[in-house]
Amino acid sequence: MKLLKLLKSLFSTPNNIEPVMKKYLIVGLGNIGADYEHTRHNIGFKILDEIAKKENVVFENQKLGAVSKFRFKGRTFILLKPSTYMNLSGKAVKYWMTKEKISLENTLIICDDLNISFGTFRLKSKGSAGGHNGLKNINEVLQTQNYPRFRFGVGAEFSKGRQVDYVLGEWNDDENSKLKERLEKTSKLIKSFGTAGIANTMSEFNGK
Repeated sequence: MKLLKLLKSLFSTPNNIEPVMKKYLIVGLGNIGADYEHTRHNIGFKILDEIAKKENVVFENQKLGAVSKFRFKGRTFILLKPSTYMNLSGKAVKYWMTKEKISLENTLIICDDLNISFGTFRLKSKGSAGGHNGLKNINEVLQTQNYPRFRFGVGAEFSKGRQVDYVLGEWNDDENSKLKERLEKTSKLIKSFGTAGIANTMSEFNGK
């Protein structure tokens, strides 16, 4: 019995210390302010707002961003909406990764993607910025592109030279009518990322 208790004490985690591997940082990219709230570029914020609503948690303004937390199946999910504006997202990501001692593989970045049709999901374990300024800055600050990212397709229904107006424009009526179902599915994807792993989550959600 004494040997069993000793082994348990060596390999168990104290009640006040959470295993790092069970903590996940979920970062939704966007721009702060009412002018950007309903724009395509702010889908990262919108997705986090949806899951926070489902989990009945609220965001609090903290250093470099609005933060909220919830637990699911023994995992802690830390939701972060950076307050640095899109092009400086890396500063907030690095700060909260360091503060919460969260590894790259447990950090998920959510952003919009013009190269994917509206509402389509693309989850990857690593990759280039692909022209996205938020991802570009994160790559520069972290000095790596080897972190998971969840791209939400916003389509490319714009004429030549109108890309900025499109991504900073608000969802049209047709998109708004379809967003509710898409947002509900993103909540499931995020939970799956932390519980089933990225490979299983990619297999279940990519392209759907």
